[in-house]
Parts: sequence; structure tokens; C-alpha cells
Amino acid sequence: MTKYIAKIGLEMHCEVSETNTKVFSSAENSYKETPNTNVRPIDMAFPGTLPVLNKECVKLSLMASMILNCNQPEYMYFERKNYYYPDMPKNYQITQNPPEDCVGMGGYVDVLMDDDTTFRVGIDNIHLEEDAASLDHFYSTSNIDYNRAGVPLLELVTKPDIHTAKEAVAFLEHMRSVYQYAGISEADSKKGQIRCDVNVSIMDASLDEENPENWGTKVEIKNVNSFGGVRDAINYEIERQTEAKENGTYDTEIEQETRRWDEDSQTTIRMRSKADAIDYKYFVEPNIPRFKISKEWLEEIRASIPELAPQRRSKYIEEYGLSSYDATVLVKEKAISDYYEECVKLGIDAKVAANWVTVNIVGELNKQNITIDELYIRPEMLKQITDAIEKGMLSSKQAKEVFFKAIEEQKEPKNYISAENAQISDEGELTRIITEILDNSTSQIEQYKSGKDNLFDYFVGQVMKNTRGKANPVMTKEILHKELDKR
Repeated sequence: MTKYIAKIGLEMHCEVSETNTKVFSSAENSYKETPNTNVRPIDMAFPGTLPVLNKECVKLSLMASMILNCNQPEYMYFERKNYYYPDMPKNYQITQNPPEDCVGMGGYVDVLMDDDTTFRVGIDNIHLEEDAASLDHFYSTSNIDYNRAGVPLLELVTKPDIHTAKEAVAFLEHMRSVYQYAGISEADSKKGQIRCDVNVSIMDASLDEENPENWGTKVEIKNVNSFGGVRDAINYEIERQTEAKENGTYDTEIEQETRRWDEDSQTTIRMRSKADAIDYKYFVEPNIPRFKISKEWLEEIRASIPELAPQRRSKYIEEYGLSSYDATVLVKEKAISDYYEECVKLGIDAKVAANWVTVNIVGELNKQNITIDELYIRPEMLKQITDAIEKGMLSSKQAKEVFFKAIEEQKEPKNYISAENAQISDEGELTRIITEILDNSTSQIEQYKSGKDNLFDYFVGQVMKNTRGKANPVMTKEILHKELDKR
């Protein structure tokens, strides 16, 4: 079987959620499940309404452009992209026309993979535009929700530098992280804030990759709404195109077209044929004056870029001494990283905090299918538990029991930490208990001395049984070794 390689380009659409109002409208820019509540007349294209550009949207868009190593324009202006669609009330979209003066042109991003290797994805452009309304489809009708109409939208177009579904998902996760850490967007796919178009073509791996003529037909998969969907759609499309090559039906089956990903059948389905270029009749938006972007403002924006995930990851490894794996888990979601940062600020040891967050807390989030903001245990409550461990009041086992009980009963951990259930760490008390147990275990001691080393665990178990699990396990083992050596 011939080996094929894929060439994948992505068009990632992400709503800018961190502004008070929409990009050209004074309507509130927030996610609401109740339809048609964040609406102004301009969002529905009422006659006589005029767009007013939101400066904060431009600022955040330029920040994204800088993070992606793009070139910023000297002048900013917008264009009308003319096309009809039921949820486009004006029958045109106010956008920017690549490769003209978009908020970002050219550029690249280096993406970290799970095995600590990186790959570079070239950025063709990133541009700011308004989102369309949305359609809710029912059995016999379709209703329009204008909440999304006019929401600021960043469209990021990559070079076809991605070769696998795994790389594509890693890139999207990296970009979600950028948007979240920079305070540009929540980038929550559950709220419809991220959508992705995928372009896939394949070629014989033995041919020259740099020669465009060696690549097969490019197929577009439109509006994939989840990262898992992107992964599955790419894998399916690569397999579909490869089978057509192997069967000799590629020229008849694979055409330049737009398809959609169907979750139910786990296949891509044809929507329409796609010409090389659609004529959208672009022309400059006459109601938004062209304006110059000052160098001073650009420098001000650049200086305001906050610490991003790669910088935090490096800090966790180099300053806190965490493993690459733990650091990667912690920075993947900004909210989790912020939680961890707060733990460290409160004085919890960096490695101890990392262990609690990556194991117990992330595990609980997955179990309950909630976000860390919804978790009952806050950093100051976690400190109650770690302080009790440090003082010898709780064993690691007891600490986990307190952690889960606090979540279950929605009470602070300190309510379950007391002298009555405290760990026994008094050397004299432990020595007395161990001596009494050994005095009644003559035959077991003889077997232990004759080479049955596994009986040591028996003695530890007897101590734990006698103390109802409260004995300090480290001290117990040390004293046991000492007392057994005496006999």
C-alpha cells in the first residue's frame, strides 16, 4: 500500500467575549441562553442604524496578532462581504479582506506536543469581523436568535503546515490557551464561542512536498464545533481520500467541495461544490472611517500582554521544580492554573499543591463534569488540609478522606480536622503501642528474623489496626525497624 501524507489548513473562528458590548453595536456582549435578549436595532439591520466600532475589540485583536508574531497594519478599516444567508440580516458581513490590512498578517506559532516536541504553524492572517445570528431548527420551523449577531469574532487562517489530526487538535488547544490567558475570550466551545473549518488534501509521501502539483484535491469541512469533532473529521477525511487513491477512484470521487461533519454517522457529508474563489463583491465599509494605528498604542498593547501558558509552564518547571507532565497539566486550562497560582501564593508548597491539583482536584472535576470555578474546595480550604498534614494532624489517607467529605457535605475541611481524629505522631505514644504489639507477636518476630521480610507489613498493619489508621506511617516504620532490631 502506498504511503500518503496529509496537508491540513485550519480556519479557526473565536468570539471575543471579554468586552462589554458587541463589535459594532451597543448590545451587551455576553452568552445568554434566552434568545433575542442581547439585541439592538443595528443587530437586526433596521434602516437608518449605523455601526460604531468598539475600540476594546480592536485592542484585543491586535494583542492576539502580536502573540502570533504577525505584522500589524498601519491603517485599520473594514469591508463589506456580500452574501445572503438566513441568519445574516444585513445580507452582508462587516469584516476585513485578507490579505489587505487585517489586524494580523503573516506570523507563526510554535505548538508543544505531549512528547515535549514542538512544531511550527505559519499564520496566513487573523482578522476581526462580526458574527452572524444563529438558527434554531425545529421539526417544521427554524427560528432566528439575534443574540450572536454582531458579536466580535476573530478568524484565524493558518498555512497548510499541519499533517495529522493530533497536530490539529494540539494547535487548537494552544490557541484556546492563548485566547484565555490573554483575556481575549473564554474560548468555550460549549457556548459556541469556537468553530473551525478544516481543509484536507493528501499526496504520495514519496513525492516532493514543496511542489503544489503533487498535492491532491483540497476538501473543506465546514463549521466543526468541537476539538474531538476536528480530530475525527480529519481522520475520516484522510481515510476516505486514501481509500479513493488505492481504489483508483480518486479523480471521480474526490472533488473540490464543502462538506460537514456528522456526529451521528461519524462521516463527512457533501454540502456543495466549491469554486476556487467566491466573489463576495468586497468593498470598503463606508460607515466606519479608516484610521491610523499609532506606534505608541501598539507599544502600549504589547506591554499589556499578560503571562501566557508557555511562560507559566517554564516557571513551574524551572522555579518550582515540577515535572514537565505536571506543568503541562496545570497550564492547559487557565482557570486551573489560576487556582494553582493562588495555592502557591497562600503558602502551600509548590510541589504539594501541584500534586493535589493534578491528581485529586482534576480527578474530581472530571468525575463531576464541572469547571474548577464550580468546585466547592477553594485554595484557602485546600490550605487547611495541607497545613494539617504538615503539622502531623492528618495522614495522606486521612487528608483525602477530609477532602472528599468536605466536597460531599459542602463544609470547610477544618470542620473534620480535630485532636480526636488527628494523626498520632508522638514518638513515645507510638513506641508504647508498638512495644505492646511486638510483645504479643513472638512467633511472627521469629519468622521475620529467619528471613520472612514481608512480615514487616504485618506489624505495620497491626499498628494501624490498633490506632484505627491514625498512626503516622513514616514514624511507625522507623520505630518498628528500631524495636525489631532490639529483639
